[in-house]
Amino acid sequence: MVPTLFLSLLVLFLINMPIALAIALSSLAAFWVHGDFSLMMVVQRLYAGADSFPLLAVPLFMYAGVLMEAGGISRRVVDLAEALVGWLPGGLAAVAIVAAMFFAGISGSAAADTAAVGTILIPAMIKRGYDPGFAGAVQAAGGSIGVVIPPSIPMIIFGFLTGASIGKLFAAGILPGLLIGVSLIGVATILSFRMRYGTLERFSPQRLVQCLWRAKWAVGAPILILGGILGGVFTATESAAVATLYALVVGLFIHRQLEWRQLPALFIRATLTASVILFIIATASIFSWLMAIEDVPAQLARGLLSVSSDPTVLLILINLLLLAAGTFVETTASLILLVPVLLPLVPQLGVDLVQLGVIVVVNLAIGMLTPPLGICLIVSCSIAECRLERVVGSVLPMLLVLIIDLCIITFWPPLTLWLPALMGN
Repeated sequence: MVPTLFLSLLVLFLINMPIALAIALSSLAAFWVHGDFSLMMVVQRLYAGADSFPLLAVPLFMYAGVLMEAGGISRRVVDLAEALVGWLPGGLAAVAIVAAMFFAGISGSAAADTAAVGTILIPAMIKRGYDPGFAGAVQAAGGSIGVVIPPSIPMIIFGFLTGASIGKLFAAGILPGLLIGVSLIGVATILSFRMRYGTLERFSPQRLVQCLWRAKWAVGAPILILGGILGGVFTATESAAVATLYALVVGLFIHRQLEWRQLPALFIRATLTASVILFIIATASIFSWLMAIEDVPAQLARGLLSVSSDPTVLLILINLLLLAAGTFVETTASLILLVPVLLPLVPQLGVDLVQLGVIVVVNLAIGMLTPPLGICLIVSCSIAECRLERVVGSVLPMLLVLIIDLCIITFWPPLTLWLPALMGN
């Protein structure tokens, strides 16, 4: 069964079959070879794979993201970012990353983060003389933070798969997200200085206060989401429902940039995006169930341990495995296929399960900047209207910085575990 499972999956990936169908068809092929095929069993596993209260947060955060984008929050976030860092060399590049960090606290999705901020800032950068490849690379790198800074859809999925506290995973992602954001601002500023891109304007405390006041409802969204979770007021799923209601009220009645007639189209758009993720989860649940039956995760774990039992070497191997997977496999599928393999290694690694969740998500975030499946790169290229090769060349220095950040996150546990420890049990 196992060779059939993996060989058929590889062949289907190579012929560019959609990921959910590739996983489902390879699982069906394994059932057929095993000779114990039951269509009812497949349907039951599909249903059980998506029947989870924590996973309800996925569509709800999607709804919140599209409502906030349509409700005028994106523009106010960009204005606030300009007031904060627009005075740096190549100010718009720094603005793109800071705005992406703000929006990451709302959407939970890297692709949504890249699109929401990029549609405003990539054209603005190109208009001011920035190279389109550089503009796309900066926005793609900033957008990848969308899955590290909470709320994070991949962290929700990791918590669902492992039983780790989603609230603690969210808390653990805050400081690593800030580290990644600051380091990306640094490299973007250095590159902008070398390419002689100018500042937007001088720093003005008065303008910062004005922009902060205008963006108070936008800033209030991540404060409400994270404050409620960290304070124990509501769960991650409940926070997603609160965020959706908050976005609806702000867009309709406070900013008044959202109209009732827009809602059906927005909800359909968010539902389609969420349904893709949930369909992948449902089909991958069959695949992971077959792997569990055949004891594949434990065998792979033993294979890694046969290479070395040193925790440092194992963590390096795991990072290399995840980086490679993020390059070729979609984030949700990577989580469902690889997390069961990593779980048996947790005792030997000497890392907390929450820290492992952050390590996994940061690796897959880096995968969003690497072709051929780098979703943030693809979104940025479409907005910048330039070839993928041009953006890839500009994103390499940012990838180097992200890998350095990944090493810090992997080998310095207090960065991820300090805030979750404050939450207690």
